Amino acid sequence: MSVDRTRLKELLARETAEAAARNPKSRAAYEAADHLFGRVPMTWMNKNAGAFPRYLAGARGARVTDIDGHTYVDFCLGDTGAMAGHSPEPVAEAIERRYREQGGATAMLPTEDAEWVGAELARRFGLARWSYALTATDANRWAIRLARAVTGRQKILFNSYCYHGSVDESLIVTGPGGRGGVSRPGNVGAPCDVTLTSRVAEFNDLEGLERELAHGDVAAVLMEPALTNIGIVLPEPGYLEGVREITRRHGVLLINDETHTFSAGPGGATAAWSLEPDVLTIGKAIAGGVPAGAYGLSADLADRLLSRGDLDLVDMGGVGGTLAGNALSVAAMRATLEHVLTDDAFTAMSVLAARFERGVADAVAAHGLPWSVSRLGARTEYRFAAPAPRNGTESAAVSDPELEDFLHLWLANRGILMTPFHNMALMCPATTEADVDTHSALFAAALAELAG
Repeated sequence: MSVDRTRLKELLARETAEAAARNPKSRAAYEAADHLFGRVPMTWMNKNAGAFPRYLAGARGARVTDIDGHTYVDFCLGDTGAMAGHSPEPVAEAIERRYREQGGATAMLPTEDAEWVGAELARRFGLARWSYALTATDANRWAIRLARAVTGRQKILFNSYCYHGSVDESLIVTGPGGRGGVSRPGNVGAPCDVTLTSRVAEFNDLEGLERELAHGDVAAVLMEPALTNIGIVLPEPGYLEGVREITRRHGVLLINDETHTFSAGPGGATAAWSLEPDVLTIGKAIAGGVPAGAYGLSADLADRLLSRGDLDLVDMGGVGGTLAGNALSVAAMRATLEHVLTDDAFTAMSVLAARFERGVADAVAAHGLPWSVSRLGARTEYRFAAPAPRNGTESAAVSDPELEDFLHLWLANRGILMTPFHNMALMCPATTEADVDTHSALFAAALAELAG
């Protein structure tokens, strides 16, 4: 079955009107936000199906409630930031204890919690030494600076259509024919031509990686073990092992960004797939919704950096941030890792994600749609292509914003929230089988109406 575009437009218009009628308070709040750039706290909040975003009243566990009084089953979960669920009790208690009872949320002094978190991250991911940031973007920026310092090389290699936050160097995609690199479309205010700082290769392309590293000017490969923000793109057999072999042979550091791929398990894809990066970065999920990030270094790399007397790692050298590693964020990280996103929790979340995957796959098959479903541990995503895209450029090419908006609006108008950037669903410890089955039934109904 192919999608009838005329019918799709009619249904999208109907669901857009329904969303406006159901959410008058959110609409009024949006229209009154004259002092916000783009009318929202962050301009990406405008990436919503419909004419305006829903406004938050509260959230708990796997539920979100808007100011119009509608409660939703939340499969977005802050695009991974709330993978622990919204306001899990152990984290809420730790935050209150640190802020209200103990005080000193930002005192520029270390806490013993920081060592506990570092030891736990080392256990989970295998990297020996850890330091903290407020976001994964900052962790990536600092990892890049350290890689350049220790290698003496200036360029960083990325996968086309990767996502590493707002890191300037990462906004590069492959050029015509999959060779060379060009600035990613829409890049805002680039400080210089991105090809001066970066190289690029397609995900799942070892030949392209080898070709780019042969120039001898790359300090590090910064990559996700599976692409996520352009839609889940899973590694093909032998690809990640090949990346590690090629990077070692060329004297290039390997940095795994596990911010989203943390969904693969308690130690992310790095532990699940026995990977051996030199550096690992992570953020969003590890502090139960409180801003936090971290980067881990191998023992050898940490020792090499600390032995360099010429590097200012203490003051203005570029690896810092007054609020990074603050007592409140670290307390939230400890509570999240110790009590919420446990090994057992990941097992249960992955089972639910597999159930979600089956529900979507069954509905797609029933209507003969040329779509695919991919899963990464507790994260599942459906794509408007079959077979599933094998790299970022292919994934970007099969984007269908109109179809995506229809499905998002259909689900939101009936009590289900999906990630606004793509068709991703994430499970948290509070998600239930009934939540998953509700989505499966509504998704099937949406496809039935689309088919007419």
